[in-house]
Amino acid sequence: QVQLVESGGGLVQAGGSLRLSCAASGRTGNSYAMGWFRQAPGKEREFVAAISRSGDNADYADSVNGRFTVSRDNAKNTVYLQMSSLKPEDTAVYYCAAQYTISNTRYFVQLYQYDFWGQGTQVTVSS
Repeated sequence: QVQLVESGGGLVQAGGSLRLSCAASGRTGNSYAMGWFRQAPGKEREFVAAISRSGDNADYADSVNGRFTVSRDNAKNTVYLQMSSLKPEDTAVYYCAAQYTISNTRYFVQLYQYDFWGQGTQVTVSS
């Protein structure tokens, strides 16, 4: 089992930046591929970014590619989502997710592929 706690959300103006953090505790180590998802009011939860165990492989949704960067510090059991050039349509609750894997290079982009989820952090981008 792993527990995930997101932080770093808040209110920011369009064009601004935020960095989200996801701290993992419990049975951690470097055994989990990690992902970020978001859910806007009235919409389904959607994929944002994913990163492999090693941190060497990552993937992004088309809507955030080039603006968001996912990274991880395995020594701190923490994953980050650096968000830049934020737009009002980025407004959502952002969730961190973890999935155990023996692969150093694999990552996951589908909701159903993740077993562990954080409670979410609100990001609001004003126009």
